[in-house]
Amino acid sequence: MNALSITEIKSFLSKGLKEERFYHSLSVSAVAASLAMRYGADIQKAELAGLIHDCAKAYPVDQYVKMAQDFGISLEQVEIDNPQLIHAKLGAYYAKKDFFVEDAEILNSIIYHTTGRPGMTLLEKIIYIADYIEPARYKAKRLDDVRRMAFKDLDECLNMILSDTVEHLYEKKYVINPLTLETFKYYSKA
Repeated sequence: MNALSITEIKSFLSKGLKEERFYHSLSVSAVAASLAMRYGADIQKAELAGLIHDCAKAYPVDQYVKMAQDFGISLEQVEIDNPQLIHAKLGAYYAKKDFFVEDAEILNSIIYHTTGRPGMTLLEKIIYIADYIEPARYKAKRLDDVRRMAFKDLDECLNMILSDTVEHLYEKKYVINPLTLETFKYYSKA
């Protein structure tokens, strides 16, 4: 079966996500499409991945571990200890199940939109960055600079985001997913 249309998915998400999360998803989709235009990526894939990247957030976080286990999704200990990290893997699962997305590039961009990973594809970079810079975001350090860099150099933009993210997580004494640290080291210009 073919993936649902953008219009069908928007209708589905508008009923399942909280209004603020739905607006965020629309914004990420629009920014992702803009970045795809800028860098020559597939615009439709970027738009779709941006739209559905947070689709699992329609479900309560306290159910994520059980849901992932029920669906046969392998989890790292850091995810079990911090279930909010699981939404990316669940999102890829629901993208296949509910929206019939089979494209591995789209699914991977959903899986890695929170942690990143070393050697990300162009689409993965676009979704990761679009999620961070979309217009409703306002709290991140150096956000104006990061937004400008997103349209100049994706790798430098990733470096800025990862550097600021890791610094923020250390300052707040939050657990950092080891994959985020690997990604930070990979893209670090230091």
